[in-house]
Amino acid sequence: MRKASVTGIGMTKFGKHEASLKYLALSACREALNDASNPKVDAIYVGNFLGGQLAGQEIIGSILAKELGLGPIPATKTEGACASGGIAFRQAYHMVAAGIYDTVLVVGVEKMTHAPTNLVTQAINSAMDNDSNEGISGLTFPGFFGVVANRYMHEHGAREEHLAMVALKNREYAMKNPKAQFRKETSMEEILNARPITAPLGLFHCSPISDGAAAVIITTGEKGVKVLASGQASGPPLMQDIPDLLKIEAIQESARQAYEQSGLGPDDIDVVELHDCFAMTEILAIEDLGLFEKGMGWRALEQGLTKHGGKVPVNTSGGLLSRGHPIGATGVSQIVQIISQLRGHAVNQVDKAKIGLAQNLGGTGAFSTVHIFEGSGV
Repeated sequence: MRKASVTGIGMTKFGKHEASLKYLALSACREALNDASNPKVDAIYVGNFLGGQLAGQEIIGSILAKELGLGPIPATKTEGACASGGIAFRQAYHMVAAGIYDTVLVVGVEKMTHAPTNLVTQAINSAMDNDSNEGISGLTFPGFFGVVANRYMHEHGAREEHLAMVALKNREYAMKNPKAQFRKETSMEEILNARPITAPLGLFHCSPISDGAAAVIITTGEKGVKVLASGQASGPPLMQDIPDLLKIEAIQESARQAYEQSGLGPDDIDVVELHDCFAMTEILAIEDLGLFEKGMGWRALEQGLTKHGGKVPVNTSGGLLSRGHPIGATGVSQIVQIISQLRGHAVNQVDKAKIGLAQNLGGTGAFSTVHIFEGSGV
């Protein structure tokens, strides 16, 4: 396996856009290409989940290759629900590391805000196994993670205040991020008293409907931020098949692969971007990544260990909860933030961050990717 690095990054603001799916993707791609000094690109990988359902646009990879003037290069679109972007990155990285391509453009994109909420909800729910009793019964993702949150609080003694701590932390980070969807100041009281979605989850505990795109350039060699590892795993798509609701096995397995590949462990990580589609998911993820003991994630939040000055800052971009969650773009946007951290010019910069981790989840745990990167620690 050859060494590979990220040499260019680009990202649109997340939120509501008038621009089409195609033009959002083009904007992020051009920024990443320019950041990498416009290299010759050998292939393009696109992470996208809802383009066909909500934007009426498939074949986005070929369209982007043509619009960017990249020639007759291979173009591939990957779909893995909310992990679509992370999977696209992993496929591209492996093609560079294997010597198939020297330089690859990866972009994640989604256009969602133009569609009615009920249609968006129905489209997102296609990330579940709808040919099952759970699908027929109308289970939704807020419903699933509401069940998980209730079980977690029952077993480990956490309270609704701890869910609110996740939302508040991520909003405080997003307030300084010009590309985040939600930058308005909030408070614990506002979060706790917000409109309920599925108890105990309220409005601030759930990621929003978003538009946006993010892109990176992966190149052979070590001249950029080095890619140390990339793991991917799958888990049960049905709640009834999950042995333990408080363990996302796909996160645990993809993390195990990434730690093994890199020769590093959880204690070596300086900064993390992870998949907080719901506040409860962040608590589970910091435990499943091995950053904190199982059942103790809520105490880490209580002690400020996932903020600047704590053990490991998490979601310094604002996370999905406040940065936004344009589904196909999310995994790539996490990587953009980690690369910015390791270059030393991120919003909410972590001092001397050298090792960063990005974790991207799809469905109820049906997909997970974990990527580990190394920078100079500036």
